[in-house]
Amino acid sequence: MMKLSVLDQAPISRGDTPEQTLANTLELAKCTEEFGYHRYWVAEHHNTNGLASSSPEIMMTRIASVTNDIRIGSGGVLLPQYSPYKIAEDFKTLAGYFPERIDLGVGRSPGGSQLTRSALTDNQNKSLREFPRQLADLQGFLHNTIPREHEFRLVKAGPRIERVPPIWVLGLSERGATNAAELGLGFVFGHFINPAHGEKAIQTYREQFEPSVTMDHPETMVCIFVICADTEEEAEELALTQDKWLLSVGKGADTKVPSIVEVRKKTFTQEELDIMKKNRERCIIGTPDTIKQELTCLQNLYQTDEFMLITNIHDFEAKKKSYQLIAEEIL
Repeated sequence: MMKLSVLDQAPISRGDTPEQTLANTLELAKCTEEFGYHRYWVAEHHNTNGLASSSPEIMMTRIASVTNDIRIGSGGVLLPQYSPYKIAEDFKTLAGYFPERIDLGVGRSPGGSQLTRSALTDNQNKSLREFPRQLADLQGFLHNTIPREHEFRLVKAGPRIERVPPIWVLGLSERGATNAAELGLGFVFGHFINPAHGEKAIQTYREQFEPSVTMDHPETMVCIFVICADTEEEAEELALTQDKWLLSVGKGADTKVPSIVEVRKKTFTQEELDIMKKNRERCIIGTPDTIKQELTCLQNLYQTDEFMLITNIHDFEAKKKSYQLIAEEIL
């Protein structure tokens, strides 16, 4: 048994407008719901020209309004920049409108450069080391379980709905796994960012998990880049645009997704080719059968039942087909 979900960073393809990209997000969410995907999460990114996902809460509201059953979530809200109380109220409101469909994924990322982070925090000095405390506060505000000795114990997060969204911690290491485990939260490992510590992180999470008001048993997901097509050759061709995009992102350069024509015209240095080859460790590329085999291997490695797939290629129709082919093979 394997569940499949979607992570959408709302990448802007060269030639598209941000408005078109946001419209594509709605279409992809509706399509993947029809294909049988379990969740549709949107990311949070700032001060970049190539990603339209700067406000996950607003995107989630719009996506949930045009879908019916698929769970909608954030992958993830950048907790260190914000107030746990405000996030709790935002997501309780979302859950009030869309009961049993909202997921609250949170990350520890600073959100960009120091200047960007300063703009997000309105120049308030907020330490990333406060993340575990913020997580505990967020859980307390959501479930009305703030300790009696807490300075905000009399402050209640509204609306006071009965069923609140589950919290998932996005992580790349044992630190993130421990943060999730100690509070009894879900854990999402970002294989698509850096697969190096995934097996150990998930093992640590399972070993240290403490049941909580959020979850009574450990729950995991693994997020990975996936590109699928009818043939290996077509999949490799599509992947070229993601290869170049990842290279540019790694350099802090233009983050719009280039076209295949643009990539074909580019001459890469040996260093760039080596980086692109290394980045392929974060991806699965191929036919539906190849994807199924590779995901099954990762399922055995990670001992997880759910994968969140991210596909950042230039051709939107090919992206939809990629998700469809995978669903037809696995779901």
